[in-house]
Amino acid sequence: MRSMLILFNKPFQVMSQFSPSANKTTLAQYIDIPKVYPAGRLDYDSEGLLLLTDDGRLQHQLSHPRHKQRKTYWAQVEGDIDAVALEHLCKGVMLKDGMTLPAQARRIEEPPSLWSRHPPIRHRAQIPTSWLELSITEGRNRQVRRMTAAVGYPTLRLIRYAVGEWHLNDLAPGEHRVVKHPR
Repeated sequence: MRSMLILFNKPFQVMSQFSPSANKTTLAQYIDIPKVYPAGRLDYDSEGLLLLTDDGRLQHQLSHPRHKQRKTYWAQVEGDIDAVALEHLCKGVMLKDGMTLPAQARRIEEPPSLWSRHPPIRHRAQIPTSWLELSITEGRNRQVRRMTAAVGYPTLRLIRYAVGEWHLNDLAPGEHRVVKHPR
């Protein structure tokens, strides 16, 4: 049996759920496919790849921490991130809820295919920003933001580019693509 897998580029300030939530935009405003559910979450103030499926076992495999699905993020951080901070991220960072697993982290240029965010991040003339690519296999609450802050570079914009073998590629914010997944 083939499962349906949906790759969705979640825009900034969209809830990772279909049910109404106060006055916040939800997935229901973008995806009109019955009986699909998010496989994991992406924070309201984060953007990028969110996987959805109609298969409960696949949803569990994609989202349960035991399966250590690699997630890759592009983070725009406040400040000019240095090699020392990247090394700390690669070794693991102590957070209030314990040490993180080692990450893969490298400095990157602003992704060339990046879309504008509305509203844009705050701009400070005297403080530079830089970009990094960070891959993790955990999924703690706001983990990437807490990791970059712990090494002295608060995240200003966070985009999930990939989950496992699936990537955003050319999906614009609010767009989705349905793919079949062998099951």
